[in-house]
This record gives sequence, C-alpha cells and structure tokens, in this order.
Amino acid sequence: MNKLDFIGPQFRKKLTKVLKDVDKGIDMLYEIATHDEKTGLFNQKFFKSVLSLELDKARRGKKLSLIMLDIDNFKKINDNYGHLAGDKILKQLANLLKEKIRKSDIASRFGGEEFLIMLPNATKEKAKMVAERLRKSVQSAGLKPRITISLGVSEYKKADTSNNLIKKADAALYRAKKKGRNRVEV
Repeated sequence: MNKLDFIGPQFRKKLTKVLKDVDKGIDMLYEIATHDEKTGLFNQKFFKSVLSLELDKARRGKKLSLIMLDIDNFKKINDNYGHLAGDKILKQLANLLKEKIRKSDIASRFGGEEFLIMLPNATKEKAKMVAERLRKSVQSAGLKPRITISLGVSEYKKADTSNNLIKKADAALYRAKKKGRNRVEV
C-alpha cells in the first residue's frame, strides 16, 4: 500500500504538484547560494568549500593546481564602453572558460574581473598548459571589445593551506601582469 493511497486523487494530484514546486525551489536556492549571478560560474564561497575538500585529497597524495586569471586592463573596458559591455565580457569569458576546461575542473568568479580555476589531479605543468590554451583561446575568440588575460598557476605543496595556495596563484598572476600582461606565470 502506497502512503498516499488513503487520500483522494484530487488531493494526490495537488500534493504531487506542491512537491515538484518545492524541488524547483530547492534547486533555485542551491543555484543562488553557489553561483555568481553575472557569470553563472561558481562563486567564491562555493569554490573555497570545494577547495577544502580537494586539499584533503592532495594531503593524501593527489595532485592539485590552481589557475588565477584576470582580464587585462578591464577598467578601460568599463570606462570606454560602459559597465554593461564589461558585464557582457565577463559572461563571454565565463562561457569560454566552461567550454575549455575539463568537467572535473571548477571555474569560479573570484571577484571583479578575477577568476579561479581548480584543477584536481593536475600538476603545475599540466595547469600551465591549460592556462596557455585558455590565454590563446581568449586572445583569438573575437570578443568585442577584444580582450587579453593574464594567468598565474600554483600547485599544492605539502602543508599548503587553501589561502596559501590561492596566494601563490595570485603572486604568479601579479608577475604575469608585471612582465607585460597576456601571459602565463608559475
């Protein structure tokens, strides 16, 4: 006997609809809580929670690398073309990132025009290859206005914390910008 057999078909139909609506609401709340509304990528909070889990695996011997990237001279885009054009570029870049990384990689908007990509089971050499492929893809994508990106790569080393791993990627990104932008540094 089904739990709902004691109620009439009318009520069963209404209850089924309510339960479907609740499921949709839960899905919507999950999306809001874990994704950046402008780009559709994961947000910083979700990224950090997954990074914590991946760090546990890395401490047991798995490889883990990060790529931090930033749109070169993004302020000029907003100043010259307006914030709506800047938002459009952020969305286009996010879509390109989703297209070019593995399903197991986690791309997130980290803030402003900065993005972080987590590459589980990847050495810094592999991450550098991915970063270079992303750089070339953005450069040749034909986005309007045309943009370039700078990227920094870090790899988990024994005793790294999540903040330390992010700081290493950020420092590499800073070196890429200092050396002329539109480049990858490790």
